[in-house]
Amino acid sequence: MQVVWFKRDLRILDHAPLAEAARRGPVLPLFIYEPELWNGPDYDPRHWAFARQCLEELDGNLRRLGAPLVVRCGDAVEVLRSLPVTAVYAHEETGNGWTYARDRRVRRWARDSGIPFFEFPSNGVVRGLRSRDGWSRRWKERMSGPIIEPPARLLPHGVDPGGLPPDHCAIEVQKGGERAAHELLDSFLARRGERYHLEMSSPLTAEEGCSRLSPHLAWGTISSRVVFQAVERRRQTAQGTWRMALAAFVARLHWRDHFIQKLEDEPRIEFENFVRAYDGLRENEFNDEWFDRWREGRTGYPFVDACMRMLRQTGWLNFRMRAMLVSFAAYDLWLHWRPVALHLARLFTDYEPGIHYSQCQMQSGTTGINTLRVYNPGKQWRDQDPASEFVRRWVPEFDDPQRYPAPIVDHREAARRAQARIRALRRTLEARTEAEQVRQRHGSRKRPSRRRRA
Repeated sequence: MQVVWFKRDLRILDHAPLAEAARRGPVLPLFIYEPELWNGPDYDPRHWAFARQCLEELDGNLRRLGAPLVVRCGDAVEVLRSLPVTAVYAHEETGNGWTYARDRRVRRWARDSGIPFFEFPSNGVVRGLRSRDGWSRRWKERMSGPIIEPPARLLPHGVDPGGLPPDHCAIEVQKGGERAAHELLDSFLARRGERYHLEMSSPLTAEEGCSRLSPHLAWGTISSRVVFQAVERRRQTAQGTWRMALAAFVARLHWRDHFIQKLEDEPRIEFENFVRAYDGLRENEFNDEWFDRWREGRTGYPFVDACMRMLRQTGWLNFRMRAMLVSFAAYDLWLHWRPVALHLARLFTDYEPGIHYSQCQMQSGTTGINTLRVYNPGKQWRDQDPASEFVRRWVPEFDDPQRYPAPIVDHREAARRAQARIRALRRTLEARTEAEQVRQRHGSRKRPSRRRRA
């Protein structure tokens, strides 16, 4: 029995493990609900609510092919050991530290048991990459490769399919499933995406103007390759504003895998500073009261609080506002990125570890190679919500001094002090040496244009 182990690839289209396993014999499609993962510090019921919808549709699609999804609860090695396994097929996963350790245990069990374990590349991430040189070219080649069609038919496997654990999410999450992913892609390319590059920065316009594919890419209901090729087809007939919008979108799709590649190459950055010279910079000054007010949306900065409250209630926020939340925590409140990252991971329905930890470090100034991005919450409010429409929606009490708190800190002074401390550390030989190592290992290799080189 060829076991196809579904993890964060909950689809049948462009699924290499499923297609290859079906070519070789009977298939047992498997999803393992792992309580230790779902109860981890970076997961929340909202993640399971979305994943469960995806799994329900995946099961229906597989049943139509002839073999229902088998669901088991427990440790992956123990579950696989209990099934009639002759080979295991799966996508490579760049997940969190827990899934990294789990996959190593599964590989060791398969090797010791003499069971072939075939892992296939996931999107544009390259496992075992020795150098970033040429990575963009390889990404483009993968994205341009043939889309793998689902098997025409699967043989019945005769194994009890089991059932999915219940959903206990307290909020209404974005709709999951392969169909929803393709509907979003179609509507984005037909009408919603025309002003993508102009509307993605403001929370007022980003809800509709962004593709909203991020949770589907994170949970694999659609592959980057399918999205890329659909966008490229649309670009062939695009004119005017559409051309700029689609170019910006493809750049973000490339950027997505570029960041996931960082965690793939160096899993420690989920837990440790990119540049270890920054160790101890914030850890011993962590202010629990400020952290609580930040995560509850009670900082006294209405635009910051509105963004946090929207995220808590909906599970989504546009990228610029996510960056502002981390910037405010890192510079205004001098909070270490790790607790901040864990809190935000629990809130993002589209939590993608490879992007998440690199971004939290970048916005906190601990990568050593990126410009210090200090977002002024007042300026962002004026630029992105000039009529306070967004603020009034999420912080209706902001103009009542008896109900809304005073600013937690003075932004100008806090940001000035934070930047001075980080810049002083950046000038040290140890920090500069480590930063160059980070640049060599993780930096973008995109060549500048001829005009820029000149």
